Amino acid sequence: MKSKYFLLLIGALLILVFQGCTENKKDKKEVILDGFTSGTLAFAADESFSPIVGEEEYVFRALYPEAKPEIKYAPESETINALINDKVRVAIISRELDTTEVGILRRRALPPDVNKFAVDAVALIVNQASNDTLTSVKEVIGMLNGKAKTDKNIVFDNPNSSLVRYLKQISGNKDFTNKNIYALKSNKEVIKYVSTHPNAIGITGFAWLNDPDKDYAEDVSKVKIVGVRDESSKTAPKQYFKPSQTTLVQHTYPLSRSLYIVDCTGRKGLGAGFASFLASERGQRIILKSGLLPESIPSREINIKH
Repeated sequence: MKSKYFLLLIGALLILVFQGCTENKKDKKEVILDGFTSGTLAFAADESFSPIVGEEEYVFRALYPEAKPEIKYAPESETINALINDKVRVAIISRELDTTEVGILRRRALPPDVNKFAVDAVALIVNQASNDTLTSVKEVIGMLNGKAKTDKNIVFDNPNSSLVRYLKQISGNKDFTNKNIYALKSNKEVIKYVSTHPNAIGITGFAWLNDPDKDYAEDVSKVKIVGVRDESSKTAPKQYFKPSQTTLVQHTYPLSRSLYIVDCTGRKGLGAGFASFLASERGQRIILKSGLLPESIPSREINIKH
């Protein structure tokens, strides 16, 4: 009799275990919360590009109401660290990943799918009252290295930004130690500082100067963009150019950086969906309208009426 009850007890336990396993399998299937144009997924993006990324996100959400990308903006170093440490699986940055970073992601079975979608110019700005409207790449590097005599304060956004990393790269400098060179907290602060200080040079992304939001548009109206000459240019070593889509596509403006979206999800989810939208004609037209250079210039149809 006892053995009979024992067998019934074992059978009941097996049924419970089987049901638990089945429910766990269902739960595991439900872990994937996003699709190509639906669901929720965390993104990290370089805060330097929040104007254009925010505009792209706004239109993407309008077109696909079920898609809810959660984009967190941070300095470039924090954005890349979030990707490497698996805090996010999708990042928007202004450089390609290096060999070490790619190796880390591949060892974690998270091979990165990298797509370039735009080019932004690095712009130099001065106060409207300033007479300094022209400079050269050599002079910029000299100022950053403390070898060019200047009484102007040189300001840029925060120390961990992609812009500072770019400036260190072109100047060959590990750190900017001169007293007249210092970082603020954001691109908006750079523009505001230059708008109120005639003795300043600001370095910022062109994305912040073209079609600015209302909260800092007045500051933008009080600064002007400096023309830059590239002495090493084979085509126009004596000419000065300002950032624009024309000078970017012709490679005559010498200070620029590319924008990339890196997707490490390994599937056709919301990361791939947003990357596809950025590369689409609609996404590229948004970039074209912003003043940046799209990776593929959208075609323009002209209807001729007879």
